[in-house]
Amino acid sequence: MFTISLVGQKGGTGKTTTVLGLAVAAARAGHDVAVIDIDPQATAANWKDRRQDENPPVVSAQASRLKQTLDAARAGGVEYAFIDTAGRSDDSALSAARAADLVLIPSRPNIVEVETLPQVRDLLRLAGNPPAFVLLNGIHPTAGRASVADVHDAIRSLFGLTVCPVHLCQRNAYAEAMTSGRVPQEVDPDGKAGDELNRLFEFVCEFVNTRGENDVEILGHSATA
Repeated sequence: MFTISLVGQKGGTGKTTTVLGLAVAAARAGHDVAVIDIDPQATAANWKDRRQDENPPVVSAQASRLKQTLDAARAGGVEYAFIDTAGRSDDSALSAARAADLVLIPSRPNIVEVETLPQVRDLLRLAGNPPAFVLLNGIHPTAGRASVADVHDAIRSLFGLTVCPVHLCQRNAYAEAMTSGRVPQEVDPDGKAGDELNRLFEFVCEFVNTRGENDVEILGHSATA
C-alpha cells in the first residue's frame, strides 16, 4: 500500500479537493483506494455523504487512530491510501506526514500561503523528512511557463522545498464538483480541471514506481498545463 498525505498550515489551500480528485483518479484506473479523513471538519466525509458512487470509500478517523486505520486498509487490500488533514499545525498533520510515503503540500502562489511553508518544512523534519512536494494550486489559467518556473525556483531557493511538476489552475469545476459529491473528472470528463488531476495522479504513479529514486528525472517533466 502506498500512502499519500496532504498537509498544510492553513485551510482553503485545496487539500480536500486534491485528495478526492486523486482518489477518484486512482479508483477509475482500477486500483483499490481509501480516503482517510482526519480533519475534524470532516469535509471529505461530508462529500462522501453527498456522493452516489460507492468509490472511493471515505473513512473518518481520529489522528490518534491513524495507524490502526491504515493497518486495516492495508489488510483489506487497499493499494492507495489518501490522507486528508486539518488546515493547521497539529498532531494530525504530524501523524499523517509520518505515515506517508509521499506528502503533497497544496499552496497558492500568494504571500499568505507561501509564508506558511517554513512551518510545513519544520513539520516534515519532525516527521523524519518523508518525500514531499509543494503542489501549486490556484494558478491563473493564462500563466506562462516562465512565470510558473519562477515560482518553482523561488520556493526551492527560499525554503528548500521542491515543487511538484504538475500544478492546478483556478477553475470553477473544482468547487462545482464538490457540491454534488463528485470530482472534476466526473463533471466534465474532457475538461482541463479533470486533466490536471489525472496528470497529478500519473505523477504519483511514476513516483510510486521509482520510489523517489529518480527525482531528478521526474522534476524535469513539464510543470505547465
